[in-house]
Amino acid sequence: MLVIYEHLNILTMFCYNLHPAQPEEDWPPHIVEQRVEPAKKAAQVIHKKLLGCLQSQLGLDTERRMVTSPLFHLSSLPFDLTYISLKTLMKVLEMCCFMENHLAKTLAEFELKLEKEVLEPLNKLSEEDLPEILKNKKQFAKLTMDWHNALNKSQASTGPQAKQDGLKEEVEEAWRKLESIKDQYSADLYHFATKEEAYANYFIRLLELQAEHHKNSHDFLERNITELKESHNQTDSQKNNSRGKVYGEPLLTHLYDSGREIAVPIQECVHMLLHTGMREEGLFRLAAAASAVKRLKSSLDGGVMNHSEFTDPHAVAGALKSYLRELPEPLMTFELYNDWFQAAGEKELTDKLEQFKIVLKKLPSENYNNLRYLVQFLSCLSEQQAVNRMSPSNIAIVLGPNLLWPHMEGEAALLDMASASSVQVVAVVEPLIKYSSSLFPEGTVPPSMFCLLVFRGGVLGVL
Repeated sequence: MLVIYEHLNILTMFCYNLHPAQPEEDWPPHIVEQRVEPAKKAAQVIHKKLLGCLQSQLGLDTERRMVTSPLFHLSSLPFDLTYISLKTLMKVLEMCCFMENHLAKTLAEFELKLEKEVLEPLNKLSEEDLPEILKNKKQFAKLTMDWHNALNKSQASTGPQAKQDGLKEEVEEAWRKLESIKDQYSADLYHFATKEEAYANYFIRLLELQAEHHKNSHDFLERNITELKESHNQTDSQKNNSRGKVYGEPLLTHLYDSGREIAVPIQECVHMLLHTGMREEGLFRLAAAASAVKRLKSSLDGGVMNHSEFTDPHAVAGALKSYLRELPEPLMTFELYNDWFQAAGEKELTDKLEQFKIVLKKLPSENYNNLRYLVQFLSCLSEQQAVNRMSPSNIAIVLGPNLLWPHMEGEAALLDMASASSVQVVAVVEPLIKYSSSLFPEGTVPPSMFCLLVFRGGVLGVL
């Protein structure tokens, strides 16, 4: 929302009408009285100008505000990016759409707060509180005139005593009414005079909300633009470095040699599955042809990928499972094996999630980043469980043993994948998927972007 600099003269007039030179206890009633009508007009004008700055209608919830925002429409391009042959351009456009979508949501949340915390109080001031004072002022003037008329009529009367007594009663009745409205009107004026700080806080809150909104938007853009530039500016030499052996290599070695943050098989397989496999029943559970999986693994090892060659999502899922299983150390590490089970053993959900967060912080940053990337994708996949039959529990059953196993050698390690301890892994992996947004709050990695675009009818157009 643009700052309304052009209306500062109106705001100045409003503040002047609320801020006389002398202390409030010395304000004469007639001075306060003179400020009510200008303050009402100023509040009405500012309210109207603020409404003109909004990009959505009043009374809408965040979601409905968001979808009517120009930023939201900018995030939903009217074509399918999968037909763009330039992979770099496609990824940049996808990230831009995600960022615009997030900004639309941020703006909707800001405008909703602005409506509740500034516009509604300001409207109440201009349309209820101050008009009530002006109404009492008008009534006070009328009853004052009625009392004067009754008094003059009584003083001028020369009729019978009974008539004069009746006129005196009218004077007394008019005076009682006048006293009553005078007390109410005086109380209104005093209340108005002493509410200066509260009225000023409306505008302080406006500035605070703007500062918070712009800071959040700036921080979000800065983080994601940095990530986008790093991804976009990868040199050919870095790409060539990634063409060494991938399967069976330690995660850290592969990431260091390739200059990447996310392992090639994880990132490439997730990218392909997001385009072709999200509605595929039994993904990660049903096996693909061994030859197709082997061919995809060879392509990933060689660093030469053509997504259009691999159309079977089960083969892609198989290649991803194979990469995780062939890591010399599980993605969730040997060292934290017992820590994961201890965290999963907590009875209360809140305690369990807190313990998971503690264990996640112990992971090496490389493992954490790749686990976060993968789990957010799996969470995205589980959102389509009504179609693909892959709930968080089902995903954890088929994929969990490939993420965590004890430090054993040779056949013992393979046997463990079918043992009771692998069943226990489900109790670890399922909540990671189910509560990924809480456990991985960063929200800046591609899976959350793709999930948003795919399942909200965005640019991927795969549904």
